[in-house]
Amino acid sequence: MTITSDIVKAFAPTGKLRASINLGNPILANRNANTSEVGGVSVDLAKAFAQKLGVPLELVVFDAAGKSVDAVKAEQADIGFFAIDPLRGQGIRFTAPYVLIEGAYLVRQDSPLKNNDEVDRQGTRVMVGKGSAYDLYLTRELKAATIERAPTSPDVVPVFLSQGVEVAAGVKQQLESDVQRLGGLRLLPGRFMVIQQAMGTPTSRGQAAADALSKFVEESKASGFVAEALARHGIQGASVAPAA
Repeated sequence: MTITSDIVKAFAPTGKLRASINLGNPILANRNANTSEVGGVSVDLAKAFAQKLGVPLELVVFDAAGKSVDAVKAEQADIGFFAIDPLRGQGIRFTAPYVLIEGAYLVRQDSPLKNNDEVDRQGTRVMVGKGSAYDLYLTRELKAATIERAPTSPDVVPVFLSQGVEVAAGVKQQLESDVQRLGGLRLLPGRFMVIQQAMGTPTSRGQAAADALSKFVEESKASGFVAEALARHGIQGASVAPAA
């Protein structure tokens, strides 16, 4: 991938690459409880892209996907890491996905619900993280069930439990962790969606910048960088997206 001075200026108008990082999806980013350092697959990609540009990296960290998206749209960040969604495409140019993650439903052990297709019924409330990929998706797809929103994705199960909601929706791996940690809960079999995680940059940065970011993502998949990052951070259940 050839990086010209115009590409560098497009991505780093302040002299550094500001990367919007969402801690609401622990599969891709998290904060070390002991050191407070932010790390993860998305951080590794941000570091690698800043290195290609030859500029310093600044992490702009948020606790929810919606806030991370807004930061890029407002050009408070130069790149971000998001699940692809039509609504988010307004103001952001997305690459092809680099990672695929499953969205799943969680219920209490004694819930009468057995399958995903039983969720969309009158009287069923589904708890989601506000502004998350599955919030946007389920808002479009669910016709009879009611959507309730927790402040962030990590809050979904605690709020689901405290408010007595029937179903929690989220990233499968995070829900599996909640099942093991809390007990008395189970996941419905399979998935209700595949979350396509991509990189994005403000539309105003131009097509050449968007193309350069897309090439970086494709190279990162093809070289094994993304797979190695998933393995290094112990991420299971997420897979490298196929070549675009």
